[in-house]
Amino acid sequence: MPEGIAVTETSCKTALNKTGIPGYQYCLNPYVGCAHACVYCYASFMCRFRGRREPWGTFVECKINFPAVLERQLKRLGPKGGSILTGTVTDPYQQAEASYCLTRSCLEALAPYPSLELGILTKSALVLRDLSLLQKLKCCTVGFSITTMSNEAARVLEPGASPPGLRLAAARQLSEAGVPVWVFIAPLLPGVGDSGEALSALFGALKKAGVREVMADTLTAYPLAVGRLRQVYRRYFPASLKVLEWYLKDSPDYRMIIDDRMNKLARDNGINFSSV
Repeated sequence: MPEGIAVTETSCKTALNKTGIPGYQYCLNPYVGCAHACVYCYASFMCRFRGRREPWGTFVECKINFPAVLERQLKRLGPKGGSILTGTVTDPYQQAEASYCLTRSCLEALAPYPSLELGILTKSALVLRDLSLLQKLKCCTVGFSITTMSNEAARVLEPGASPPGLRLAAARQLSEAGVPVWVFIAPLLPGVGDSGEALSALFGALKKAGVREVMADTLTAYPLAVGRLRQVYRRYFPASLKVLEWYLKDSPDYRMIIDDRMNKLARDNGINFSSV
């Protein structure tokens, strides 16, 4: 684990929870908090529900009974189908997973239920550890969130996550092994990850990695996340601060321009693209 991350063990009453995320009925989050410490993360709202006063990205709670609770819920669900997304308010393959293996145990619990569709969303190459399990799941896709191909920017914005190049290398390996993969360009960071140059580099890297399915979403402007971003922009990306402020003031106009830019790049690179 990175220095400065407080890891504790906790328990949960439910594992499979209903979600309003389009395309999914249920979500799985075996951890609370995330050591990836992404500056822009909307999930920092979880702090107030857990009574945490530490900054987001400095703590991880491991729900050690999570796989057992999931198994009980799956038995009650029976043969009924459904779609599940793991990684909605935490990364299921953050560093704690290397030792706690909660996500891996969830995959083992889901394997006997072929009617369930599973989606995994991560910023970690650790997902490769579970390749053999992923191949056994009948309906499973793995999505990699990527905001930029710049290692320098990524170290500032998402310091605990795998470098972007490693994520795409993992995506290629999974795809070549028969596991469907896709990339989620999210969030689009105004002035940092959305320029023509930055997006051209990203779409070119996606094509090279063999990624053909891509979605994108703009920044979710939660006040806490925006406050952290403003501080980071002032320190590391001062020339881009005016673009961030433009987005916050007029997001529909911004989105129209960026969507046009990404649609063209997707066509040029033979990528199926959609925006959320």
